[in-house]
Amino acid sequence: MKIILKENVPSLGYKDDVVEVKDGYGRNYLIPQGLAIIASESALKRRAEDQKQRAHKLEKIKADAEAAAAALEGVRLTIGAKTSSKGTIFGSVNAIQIAEALEKLGHLVDRKIIEIKDPVKEVGVYKAILRFHKDVVKDIEFEVIAE
Repeated sequence: MKIILKENVPSLGYKDDVVEVKDGYGRNYLIPQGLAIIASESALKRRAEDQKQRAHKLEKIKADAEAAAAALEGVRLTIGAKTSSKGTIFGSVNAIQIAEALEKLGHLVDRKIIEIKDPVKEVGVYKAILRFHKDVVKDIEFEVIAE
Protein backbone atom coordinates (compact mmCIF):
# COMPACT_ATOMS: atom_id res chain seq x y z
CA MET A 1 0.00 0.00 0.00
CA LYS A 2 1.28 3.46 -0.86
CA ILE A 3 0.93 6.17 1.76
CA ILE A 4 1.95 9.81 2.23
CA LEU A 5 3.58 10.51 5.57
CA LYS A 6 2.14 13.45 7.55
CA GLU A 7 4.93 13.31 10.17
CA ASN A 8 8.53 12.14 10.31
CA VAL A 9 8.52 8.42 11.15
CA PRO A 10 11.87 6.97 12.25
CA SER A 11 13.23 4.25 9.95
CA LEU A 12 10.40 4.83 7.47
CA GLY A 13 10.66 8.35 6.06
CA TYR A 14 10.11 12.06 6.44
CA LYS A 15 7.04 14.25 6.22
CA ASP A 16 5.47 14.31 2.72
CA ASP A 17 7.41 11.25 1.54
CA VAL A 18 5.46 8.69 -0.46
CA VAL A 19 6.38 5.24 0.85
CA GLU A 20 5.28 1.67 0.31
CA VAL A 21 4.28 -0.20 3.49
CA LYS A 22 2.46 -3.40 4.29
CA ASP A 23 -1.32 -3.05 4.44
CA GLY A 24 -1.62 -3.92 8.13
CA TYR A 25 1.05 -1.45 9.22
CA GLY A 26 -0.55 1.33 7.22
CA ARG A 27 -4.21 0.67 8.07
CA ASN A 28 -3.77 -0.41 11.69
CA TYR A 29 -1.04 1.93 12.90
CA LEU A 30 0.05 4.79 10.63
CA ILE A 31 -3.36 6.03 9.45
CA PRO A 32 -5.21 5.75 12.83
CA GLN A 33 -2.31 7.50 14.62
CA GLY A 34 -2.52 10.38 12.15
CA LEU A 35 0.98 9.72 10.83
CA ALA A 36 -0.05 9.03 7.23
CA ILE A 37 -2.81 9.15 4.63
CA ILE A 38 -3.51 6.85 1.71
CA ALA A 39 -1.70 8.02 -1.44
CA SER A 40 -4.75 8.49 -3.65
CA GLU A 41 -4.58 10.52 -6.86
CA SER A 42 -6.14 13.59 -5.23
CA ALA A 43 -3.86 13.32 -2.17
CA LEU A 44 -0.80 13.20 -4.44
CA LYS A 45 -1.99 16.33 -6.30
CA ARG A 46 -2.57 18.13 -2.99
CA ARG A 47 0.91 17.09 -1.82
CA ALA A 48 2.50 18.46 -4.99
CA GLU A 49 0.70 21.80 -4.59
CA ASP A 50 1.65 22.02 -0.92
CA GLN A 51 5.30 21.36 -1.75
CA LYS A 52 5.31 24.18 -4.30
CA GLN A 53 3.90 26.61 -1.75
CA ARG A 54 6.29 25.51 0.98
CA ALA A 55 9.48 25.60 -1.10
CA HIS A 56 10.69 28.88 0.43
CA LYS A 57 9.84 27.79 3.98
CA LEU A 58 11.72 24.53 3.45
CA GLU A 59 14.81 26.41 2.26
CA LYS A 60 14.76 28.51 5.43
CA ILE A 61 14.26 25.44 7.64
CA LYS A 62 17.18 23.72 5.93
CA ALA A 63 19.37 26.83 6.31
CA ASP A 64 18.49 26.99 10.02
CA ALA A 65 19.34 23.30 10.40
CA GLU A 66 22.70 23.81 8.66
CA ALA A 67 23.46 26.77 10.96
CA ALA A 68 22.60 24.70 14.05
CA ALA A 69 24.82 21.86 12.82
CA ALA A 70 27.68 24.29 12.09
CA ALA A 71 27.37 25.73 15.61
CA LEU A 72 28.07 22.26 17.00
CA GLU A 73 31.31 21.91 15.03
CA GLY A 74 34.09 20.80 17.38
CA VAL A 75 31.78 20.40 20.39
CA ARG A 76 32.68 17.48 22.61
CA LEU A 77 30.45 16.58 25.52
CA THR A 78 31.35 15.08 28.85
CA ILE A 79 28.55 13.30 30.67
CA GLY A 80 28.94 12.11 34.24
CA ALA A 81 27.21 8.93 35.34
CA LYS A 82 27.19 6.83 38.48
CA THR A 83 29.28 3.74 37.89
CA SER A 84 30.34 0.56 39.58
CA SER A 85 33.95 -0.14 40.46
CA LYS A 86 34.36 -1.92 37.10
CA GLY A 87 33.23 1.11 35.06
CA THR A 88 29.74 -0.16 34.29
CA ILE A 89 27.05 2.52 34.41
CA PHE A 90 23.99 2.10 36.61
CA GLY A 91 21.31 2.53 33.92
CA SER A 92 22.43 4.03 30.62
CA VAL A 93 23.12 7.35 28.94
CA ASN A 94 20.24 8.45 26.70
CA ALA A 95 19.20 11.27 24.37
CA ILE A 96 17.74 13.33 27.23
CA GLN A 97 21.09 13.51 28.99
CA ILE A 98 22.85 14.51 25.77
CA ALA A 99 20.26 17.23 25.12
CA GLU A 100 20.73 18.55 28.67
CA ALA A 101 24.52 18.59 28.27
CA LEU A 102 24.17 20.51 24.98
CA GLU A 103 21.78 22.96 26.66
CA LYS A 104 24.38 23.66 29.36
CA LEU A 105 26.75 24.66 26.55
CA GLY A 106 24.12 26.97 25.07
CA HIS A 107 22.87 24.77 22.22
CA LEU A 108 19.13 24.07 22.29
CA VAL A 109 18.58 20.69 20.67
CA ASP A 110 15.36 18.68 20.76
CA ARG A 111 15.98 15.24 22.26
CA LYS A 112 13.84 13.65 19.53
CA ILE A 113 16.48 14.32 16.86
CA ILE A 114 19.26 12.64 18.87
CA GLU A 115 19.98 9.03 18.00
CA ILE A 116 22.42 6.75 19.81
CA LYS A 117 23.15 3.55 17.88
CA ASP A 118 24.16 1.23 20.72
CA PRO A 119 23.17 1.41 24.39
CA VAL A 120 25.75 3.28 26.45
CA LYS A 121 26.38 1.05 29.46
CA GLU A 122 30.08 1.67 30.17
CA VAL A 123 32.51 4.54 30.66
CA GLY A 124 34.11 5.59 27.36
CA VAL A 125 33.80 7.69 24.20
CA TYR A 126 30.71 7.32 22.01
CA LYS A 127 29.01 8.99 19.04
CA ALA A 128 25.51 10.36 18.79
CA ILE A 129 23.77 11.29 15.54
CA LEU A 130 21.77 14.53 15.42
CA ARG A 131 19.23 14.63 12.56
CA PHE A 132 18.38 18.31 12.19
CA HIS A 133 16.81 17.86 8.74
CA LYS A 134 16.58 14.98 6.30
CA ASP A 135 19.60 16.45 4.46
CA VAL A 136 21.47 17.78 7.53
CA VAL A 137 22.92 15.14 9.84
CA LYS A 138 25.66 15.84 12.40
CA ASP A 139 27.74 13.36 14.40
CA ILE A 140 28.83 14.48 17.84
CA GLU A 141 31.21 12.74 20.21
CA PHE A 142 30.50 12.44 23.88
CA GLU A 143 32.53 10.96 26.68
CA VAL A 144 30.96 9.19 29.62
CA ILE A 145 32.93 9.56 32.84
CA ALA A 146 32.42 8.25 36.35
CA GLU A 147 30.91 10.69 38.84
